[in-house]
Amino acid sequence: MRLLLPALLAASAHAFQSAMQPRLQLKLRPASPPLLSAGGGTETVDFTAGAVRPQRDVTDAQMRPRPSIDWSNLRARLEVEFGIAEEKLKTYDVIEAEDFLKAYEMMQLCRQFENACNQAYMQGHIRGFMHLDNGQETIPAFVADTIKRGDIKYSYYREHTHALASGVSAGAVMAELFAKDTGTCRGTGGSMHIYDKETHFQGGWALVSEQLPYAVGAARSILLDRHLGIAPEGDDRMTIVFCGEGGSQNGRMAECLNAAAKENLPILFVVIDNGRAINTFTPDVAQNSDVFLQGEHYGVPGIKVDGSDLEDTMRVGRAVTDYVRSEGPAILQVHTYRFQGHSPADPEHERGRKQEKMWARAECDPIKLFEATEIASTLDLSGATSRAKRVVKEAVEFAKASEPPPAELAKQLEFPDPADTDYNSAAVMARAVDGEAILGRTVSAEQLAVLTEHLEKLQKEGSEAGTLSIGDALNLAILEEMLRDPKTTIHAEDLQAGSSYNIPKLTQQTFGSLRAADEIIDEGHFIGKALGEGMNGYRPIVELMNTNFGIYGIAEMSSAGNTYATTGGQFIMPMTIIGAGGTAPNQALGAEHSQPLHAYVMGIPGLKICTAASPEAAYGLAKAMIRDNGPGILFTPVKTMKEAKGFVDVGTCLPLNKCKVLHAASEASIKAGKAVTVLTYLHGVKEAMMVMPEIQAEGMDIDLIELRSLKPLDMDTLRASIAKTHKVAILDESTMSGGVGATISAMISERCFDLLDAPVNRLCMDDAPVPYASSMEKAVVKRGSDLVQAVFDLVTKRF
Repeated sequence: MRLLLPALLAASAHAFQSAMQPRLQLKLRPASPPLLSAGGGTETVDFTAGAVRPQRDVTDAQMRPRPSIDWSNLRARLEVEFGIAEEKLKTYDVIEAEDFLKAYEMMQLCRQFENACNQAYMQGHIRGFMHLDNGQETIPAFVADTIKRGDIKYSYYREHTHALASGVSAGAVMAELFAKDTGTCRGTGGSMHIYDKETHFQGGWALVSEQLPYAVGAARSILLDRHLGIAPEGDDRMTIVFCGEGGSQNGRMAECLNAAAKENLPILFVVIDNGRAINTFTPDVAQNSDVFLQGEHYGVPGIKVDGSDLEDTMRVGRAVTDYVRSEGPAILQVHTYRFQGHSPADPEHERGRKQEKMWARAECDPIKLFEATEIASTLDLSGATSRAKRVVKEAVEFAKASEPPPAELAKQLEFPDPADTDYNSAAVMARAVDGEAILGRTVSAEQLAVLTEHLEKLQKEGSEAGTLSIGDALNLAILEEMLRDPKTTIHAEDLQAGSSYNIPKLTQQTFGSLRAADEIIDEGHFIGKALGEGMNGYRPIVELMNTNFGIYGIAEMSSAGNTYATTGGQFIMPMTIIGAGGTAPNQALGAEHSQPLHAYVMGIPGLKICTAASPEAAYGLAKAMIRDNGPGILFTPVKTMKEAKGFVDVGTCLPLNKCKVLHAASEASIKAGKAVTVLTYLHGVKEAMMVMPEIQAEGMDIDLIELRSLKPLDMDTLRASIAKTHKVAILDESTMSGGVGATISAMISERCFDLLDAPVNRLCMDDAPVPYASSMEKAVVKRGSDLVQAVFDLVTKRF
């Protein structure tokens, strides 16, 4: 990192100075303003963004004329905004005939492929949602021309052509659309989720703009590789991410531009500007559709090109990718026209859409426009078209002949690591890279000495004195894992100061800001960046400070849970989310800080969800989860993070699929029928422990089981206890409707009904929001006194 800092600072300063340069402007009056234009009268055109072509006639039906931009103006903007020298600009002036032919063949491949997809969709071979790219072929053409195999590519749901341009097999893409086992993702992804690990094509994401922070995380992984000294020799890799101009109005764009600028990331934001947010005319909902200017606030240069012009798109594509490889982030906005509807099933009722599409097909088809150029007349276009058609024909035949995936594959892809994985095993330990050598290059002896002293103090508190808090236990686990495996990273708000409970303490001071990143206040943003790191070889930890804030990141958590399965098992997704949460009696935090995120995320497939009410559990579960190859969330009790003290088994991971019997009911109580199985977690553990003497004083007893794993649930331990007591009470920190207790109660009723002598007694939060005043809170949040009554009712058959 020390070696990189001067270059990073210099590049940032250069980008800032470029952003401050004045722009030349000129006034230009359209010959015939569009009938439905977002603006009117005289238009102000940014001179450095586009020069004046002879103004085309604009029909009344044309809402969006082709931009008046030519190479001389694009060149000027590249010089002024990007700081590209004249000698370098000259290298972009001329494109060789051979390169034009390759680009034309790529455009034809994309057009023919999408036409074949449309036909297959109408025939019923392709199902679900599908989004075609006809009319925007210069984008995959420039991608194939400039983006290298080792570069990391992120796209959205309209990504077939981006995958083809990245070198993904046309047959594998078509087979994926046909839901076949030979598809890129073995039929698990479909049209909106194309992934290919070999070419670093990483989606294919269906939630609008979600791909942006993932791509930023991927770009961080490139810098991390360089920082750790594990990047390829002469590494000039970059990340490219595609987004529509409608999607780039999403707040994620601003957050990601900020992040890219702050760390000078090698990332190119390609904005595909077809003027439609689904089908809505973008200027109807966006005050400013010039997305390429959004980076000005952050010192990120941008440029807009006419995507109907293959030559200019290739020139600018070459220039901006060279810039990103050597200097830092940039925005390329490509003005295009999408010839198809949002999807084949789209009725296209939005105003002006059908007329615009008809006009664009006639006037702005990039393939036809290139075919009419002088250079095209010298090329073997028919041969290129024939080759493209042959590839598509073979792709369709391959897809039709392939077999569908086996049904059992779905369950096999639930978790990268089986639920019963032993995280202390040599096989799991071997996943780490050579930590000692990397630490020697990246951590100073002074920093290491400070860290060692801190670790020895915590280890002594945990192994000898039994005075370690939950927060410090998590800090110990995280620091040990970051030392053991240098590819472990952490993201948090207030990270330098240790956040609220010292969980990330000394991480940044020891390992630097790339491995330990202080974050803006948006959990979805940095959970998204962690996802991108996880897809590219890192083991990110996300500390939430308070799990209520994780609500901002539920979309990213959902995608993390889906990634391993959706990619057909190509991409593991190590990610550990840790945070204090739950709802304790007398918490006095009000509704927004008392929400059961653990219940909200229970329905997300692919997540392992654990809880820890003690330092021992927090330490062992955190270490295991960090080593796991899939995403997991570890919840800890917000009110006892510093209060609960105890021992830890230093160096030992706990299983992620087991409950813990904290107290076993006496044989006498079991024989007398006065024993009850009590299931609880988080603050419920303390509440149950506090009232246990009261329960025992009445001649009753409990099997107290801490639900350390909410998903997967340890039904073996539960069934063994219920077989003894035949009665169950659940002290639950989630709501009556859709809560954790509801799920567990249903599973017990389904799988242990033969053992029950009474209905499961569920002590859960009321569906009403948690109030601040303690007098009202009692009506919503259950506590130890409620558990005493529940045990008494079950034993005396008052149900």
